[in-house]
Amino acid sequence: MARTNPLQFMQQVRAEVSKVVWPNRRETTITTVMVFIMATLVAIFFFGADQIIKLGLNIILGIGT
Repeated sequence: MARTNPLQFMQQVRAEVSKVVWPNRRETTITTVMVFIMATLVAIFFFGADQIIKLGLNIILGIGT
């Protein structure tokens, strides 16, 4: 692999960064809200799964009321 000098490297980096399409404020807000919604749904799901497993183990082991 050929080595490039630092100046060429920086020019290549700048060319690649100029190709990036950055999201606008609206897209960022919508994405952020969706992440919070999905994180909440996943937390609720795992809480419910944990409670079901806990109940099953309590019944199997005869612990609790």
